Amino acid sequence: MEKDMYILGIETSCDETAASVVKNGKEILSNKVASQIESHKRFGGVVPEIASRHHVEQITIVIEEAMKEAGLDFSQLDAIAVTKGPGLVGALLIGVNAAKALAFAHQIPLVGVHHIAGHIYANRLVTDMRFPLIALVVSGGHTELVLMREHGTFEVIGETRDDAAGEAYDKVARTLNLTYPGGPVIDRLAHEGKALIDFPRAWLEDGSYDFSFSGLKSAVINTLHNAEQRGEQYNPEDVAASFQASVVEVLTEKTVRAAKQFQVKQVLLAGGVAANRGLRSELQKKMEELKDVELVIPPLSLCTDNAAMIAAAGTVFYEKGKRDGYNMNAYPGLELDHV
Repeated sequence: MEKDMYILGIETSCDETAASVVKNGKEILSNKVASQIESHKRFGGVVPEIASRHHVEQITIVIEEAMKEAGLDFSQLDAIAVTKGPGLVGALLIGVNAAKALAFAHQIPLVGVHHIAGHIYANRLVTDMRFPLIALVVSGGHTELVLMREHGTFEVIGETRDDAAGEAYDKVARTLNLTYPGGPVIDRLAHEGKALIDFPRAWLEDGSYDFSFSGLKSAVINTLHNAEQRGEQYNPEDVAASFQASVVEVLTEKTVRAAKQFQVKQVLLAGGVAANRGLRSELQKKMEELKDVELVIPPLSLCTDNAAMIAAAGTVFYEKGKRDGYNMNAYPGLELDHV
């Protein structure tokens, strides 16, 4: 009988300090997250310096809680997996240095993980991954379509050329004077309004799987400013519904088209915006066109940043023989293709 494998995951790429222990790459034994949303809310976005300070305060506590809940000590770990990029460099360094210190102190192998690979592998905590597959990654800083033909290999076939979807959500929310983070608020309002405003869809040139949301964001802002100058006012619920309809249509149409072209067995949804009810619902409807393709959507707790996804991805890299040395650094602009 094969020995069980235990991986400690550490995630500090932005404004969540997280640690998790995952067994055999699929079973979550603990998943602790210390959120900083309240600290950043008054600024309308993440302040890097504040994020780094919070990570310093929380990292040891969160790791200890994760290990305690898992019922393990460090001698029982097979490896430590940590997000090494992309993200805020100061925030990443806290997690990377904590992981290196623990790996050195306990002589445990160290595995650096790409943050987006982690989001994709959150789906492995739900079900087995079947290849080839397409992953739609939608978060505050990333919007990508990723083709995977086997474990640990990533081919980015489409990415954002300007604003990511989550970034557009936050900027539109700010224009509507909504609270941070804007995504969940706009999603809620969208279900209360009607898509009465015909905002643009950026399809780009024929056949491209890239995304662009800066034009949509500008269209929303200009529409609201022009109405204000005329002394008119749009219903915020209708603006939210119209904006979300544009974003969701482009995301789902390109994902389904890519799934058909590459004849995949699965489509995975990943990233913070994967928690969006409008996107989840519409993607489920569109995927009905593809009878033999399974759609996998992780639970809300695994959509936002967490360390279980990092441990899940780290398990795969560890099994493939990947190891990082104590000279591992933080890489804020790390490309997924280069993992």
